[in-house]
Amino acid sequence: MLEAIRERSKSWLAKLILAAVTIPFAIVGIDTYLRDAGSSVSIAKVDGESISVQEYNNSMQRLRNQLQAEGKTDPSVLEQPDVKQSILDRLIINRLLNNAVTKSHFAIGDAALSDHIITLPEFQENGKFSQETYDRLLTSNRLTPSQFESTMRTDLLVQQAREGLAALAYLPEPISKQTLATEHQQREVTIAEIKTADFLDQVKVDEAQIKAYYDQHKDKFKVPEQVKLEFVLFSSNNLIPKVQVSDEEVKKYYDENAAKFQGNEQRRASHILISFGVSATPEAKQQAKKQAEDVLAQVRQHPDQFGELAKKYSKDPGSAEKGGDLGSFGRGMMVKPFEDAVFSMKPGEVSNLVESEFGYHIIKLTEITGQSQGFDAAKPQIKAELLYQKAITLFAEQAESFNNMVYEQSTSLKPVADAFGLQVQHTDWISHADGAKYFKSDKLMNMVFAEEVLKDKRNTEAVEVSPNNLISARVVDYKPAAPRSYEEVKSGIEGVLKAEQAAKLAIKKGEAALADLRQGKSPQLDWIPSVTIDRSNAQGLTDVAMNNAFKIDVSKLPAYAGVADSNKGYLLIKVNGVNTPPANDDADKASARELQAALASEYVAAYVKSLKEKSKITVNSRLLLSSGTGDQ
Repeated sequence: MLEAIRERSKSWLAKLILAAVTIPFAIVGIDTYLRDAGSSVSIAKVDGESISVQEYNNSMQRLRNQLQAEGKTDPSVLEQPDVKQSILDRLIINRLLNNAVTKSHFAIGDAALSDHIITLPEFQENGKFSQETYDRLLTSNRLTPSQFESTMRTDLLVQQAREGLAALAYLPEPISKQTLATEHQQREVTIAEIKTADFLDQVKVDEAQIKAYYDQHKDKFKVPEQVKLEFVLFSSNNLIPKVQVSDEEVKKYYDENAAKFQGNEQRRASHILISFGVSATPEAKQQAKKQAEDVLAQVRQHPDQFGELAKKYSKDPGSAEKGGDLGSFGRGMMVKPFEDAVFSMKPGEVSNLVESEFGYHIIKLTEITGQSQGFDAAKPQIKAELLYQKAITLFAEQAESFNNMVYEQSTSLKPVADAFGLQVQHTDWISHADGAKYFKSDKLMNMVFAEEVLKDKRNTEAVEVSPNNLISARVVDYKPAAPRSYEEVKSGIEGVLKAEQAAKLAIKKGEAALADLRQGKSPQLDWIPSVTIDRSNAQGLTDVAMNNAFKIDVSKLPAYAGVADSNKGYLLIKVNGVNTPPANDDADKASARELQAALASEYVAAYVKSLKEKSKITVNSRLLLSSGTGDQ
């Protein structure tokens, strides 16, 4: 039904791409595109108007930032051709809509624009619009108010165009109810397969058929162009042996991040507070300290009277009446001097005077529950983490030098390998597709097969194939695409031809069985046990079976359908029963909203399609494939 419409916008990547390109009201310096180097190069044109490489790269970089913010840091995702195409498609759509509203003389008045801008969260301070924040953000993004307001005016127009189109989508209630009833319908289904593999021993293929197929399809049997590469990998992991972490650094990290190693440990303590007040004079602090020392002496003489002494002397009203008891707490819940003392004590132990901003504390640790990770146990983990952090810092410091060297000394990788202590590694013969899988980077392989690298055998620029991993490659040898010999592919062709003939036999038998079933006959078939399915629960059925099971006319049961598959054979589907679950008002309302949104999306898509058909759109495909996520 409307599955295809819904799926267009369901994936997390699709949603991120849409947000990254449109970001209707983010602070983005659109005018800077015109000032940046390379802005005159077009990655696409819409009715003669350019979409610049810089504009595309800015959208790609915003998407990359969003992915990183969500913990999806693998840059190879953004090197996929379909992702690149989606980014460009969104930019093209925005340009088409913008041109359409401009031609229609739509306008956003100054009052409406002002009302919108003052509500943007970027400019809010304490829930109100802040002119100071507005001016600061525009200045930091190199935007004048007129430039920013012009951009916002355009965005609002495009948004209104989208919303206006979506508002045209109308689904009458009877049709909506009927559609939802069909959507939630359950069907009792069983299937039987007539498999191609069962007919393979019944077919034969002779030499003449194989040779004729080879001669007619030589283009299918080409070996793609291939290269042998040498490459160097500059990685933060390679730098770990070059950095050191002292025991003092490890201990400092443990002390500063003690809460990370607390586990579920809780400590219960009581205290007596002798306060000296805010902004106390030295004399007042000295007087408080003397009193605290006197009270501590009494505690030392009568430790069993700690509670009574707390009630008598403590200036903490919350705990004094409870004998100084503070209850249980973990790290990070008390001021640091107090916490440091408590977490260094043993149960029953009484501290010396502990000074904090509140005064002098006399602390008694009463109980420890749970467990924490002590310093000795955490030391190896902390040291490894600090080593890695230092290695990443060193990597960031040296990455530019690595990139510069592979470019400046582009005829060999040995200089950069020697300078950075790296190993020059080698590949066997690989195609573009093989290399993209091996290095997990289309961008790197696009560079490898670019003319200056392929023909002149120069180093590629350094490419980040994954976080903190840079690779530069150089072509050692090259083989152009060439056809495979007949002997190489003969057995494979024979298998293909046998499968084709076997599939024809399977389909023929399946169609005959379907005709018998519809006539009330019972051909010998191996039906699986019946399962009850709905559109969201396949119960193990394949997509082909699911898609066709709900297309069957069930006005008369049992009902049958057959699906030919040129590879697998023939699939027979039998519907034994149909059930429509009782209405659920809340669920039905939610589904109706989803259906309405899907229809609205289709309206917008249809309008955009019509704009594309009436417009001249050209795309520089080569430039699109070579554009990268980091090219700013």
